[in-house]
Order: sequence, then C-alpha cells, then structure tokens
Amino acid sequence: MGTYIIRRLAWLPVILVIISFITFALGRFGPGDPVEILMGQYNDERVIERIREQRGLNDNIFVQYGRYVKNVTRGDFGESFKYRGRTVAELLKKKMWVSAQLNIAALILSVSIGIPLGLFAALKQGTLWDTSTVAFTLLGQSIPVFLTAPVLLLVFALKLDILPTHGWGGFFDTRIILPAVAMGVPGIAIITRLTRASTMEVISQDYVRTARAKGLPESVVQRRHILRNAMIPVITMLGFSLAGLAFTSFIVERFFGIPGVGNLFIEAIFARDYPIINAVIIIGTTFFVAANLIVDLIYPWLDPRIRLGGAYAA
Repeated sequence: MGTYIIRRLAWLPVILVIISFITFALGRFGPGDPVEILMGQYNDERVIERIREQRGLNDNIFVQYGRYVKNVTRGDFGESFKYRGRTVAELLKKKMWVSAQLNIAALILSVSIGIPLGLFAALKQGTLWDTSTVAFTLLGQSIPVFLTAPVLLLVFALKLDILPTHGWGGFFDTRIILPAVAMGVPGIAIITRLTRASTMEVISQDYVRTARAKGLPESVVQRRHILRNAMIPVITMLGFSLAGLAFTSFIVERFFGIPGVGNLFIEAIFARDYPIINAVIIIGTTFFVAANLIVDLIYPWLDPRIRLGGAYAA
C-alpha cells in the first residue's frame, strides 16, 4: 500500500505543473490587461509600465512562471490585483472554510436522503414505490440550481417568512438552510439513482441469495452484503464531491450573498485577478488528486477482492 500511495503522490507535482503553467500562460496572454483594469480610468502609460516592472510582468514567461512556482512552494500565491495590499492566501483562507461548510451541509443532506431512497427503490423494484422514487429523482435532477434558489427564496423567505434570505452565520446558523437545500436537491437525485442501480445489480448476485438461504436476518443481509457492496460507485461519486468541497458553490453563493470562494472567484474572473484564479485552480487540483487517492484506499475496505491498482483478487 505504501508503494502505491507514493507512486500516486509522485504524479501530483507533474499534474500541478502542467495545469498551473497552462493557467499561468492564459493569464499572461489572454484577453484583458490586469494592470490596465487595476488602474481603471487613470490611464498613465508611465505608471502602468512601472507597475509591470515592479510585478515582474515584463520578464520572459518562463522566468515569471519559475518565480511564481518558487513562491507557491512557500505558500505565497502573490498579491491580489483587485484587493490591493492583501495576499491571495489571506483572501482564500476564510472564504474556503465558508464554502466548505456550505458544501458539507449540502453533501450531508444528499447522502442522508439519497442512499436510503436508492436502497428503498431497489428493494421495491417494479412496484409503485420504485416508480415514484425514480420520478422524484428525475424531477430533482432536472431542475437547475438557478431555478431552485429563487423558488426557495420566494416560498420560505418571502411568502412564509420563516428563513432568512441571505448572509452567513456559520454551519449551525439558519442562513445555511436554503443554500444547502438548493445545492443538495440535485445531489439527492444523483445519489438515489446511482444507489438504486448499484443495489439492483448487487441483489442479483449469488452471495446475496446464499446469505438469505442461510437464514440471516434481512437487516443484516441489506447492511452487510447489499449496501456495503453497492456503495462502491457511490463512493466514487462522493470522491469527486469531496474534491470540490471548497469551490463548487459559485451560483448559490451569488444568489444568497454568501462570502465564499465561489463569489470571490467570479469577481476575480471579471477583474482579471489572475493570482486568485491561479490559486483556486491549483488548490482545487490538489484536492481533486487527494480525494481520488482517498477513494482508491477505501475500495479495498468495502470489497476485499479489490486490490490497489484496480485489479481484483482471484
């Protein structure tokens, strides 16, 4: 296992270098000059040239990238173009935690409802309950977040006046409920359908019939033999969700006025604030690789036949 983990981690620097260089180059050669945007209406060529010189923007692209990588390895992502005098690390630190809390709440909602619903639908295959559950998931998955969010605000904030409309007060504040529901509803649909399909496949296996023939209680069969093996595809999907915990709530954060990374990232794109854009992509890529490694390590625990590297034991 140790060798497998080291081999996987050895690819992380290679992936980060490729992705970070592409992003860095796009920031230098893409449309819009961040210095001119920073200056606004004050368009003095001498001042603009001096700022470029101070920030090293006149150097060769490889020299700039090498200097950037050297700083990043020390945890320095540079200074924001838009928020002058504030470092990118300072801006991201609190906002990443805000976005992570929102995504965790949405993920808990999706998993706690989606997995039992999927298992229930599979065990009731072919009945009205199964059809109703599938219809519900299709409806939830087909409604986009930018439609769900206004409807939730209209019903629970404007009409019923039982929940606040915007702002942030932490994980246990009522202001997290509506955005978490808006993000969690599509997740419920996806997890339900995935759990149902995987469970139906597992139910038809010989070891499930053997367990029932031995007289094991149905609850034991469902928990130990069906659900545990049916979770492998679900865990894969959850791995992708974990990878984006701090970065995937852009639309919801804009709707509900949540001061997270999503809101900051959108503002950075419009302002051509490339230090923030680069930092979000690099950190997001790191999370993605780490989450996939964690998922791979969970597979053998769920199914001992799986060996690290993707092979099945004989």
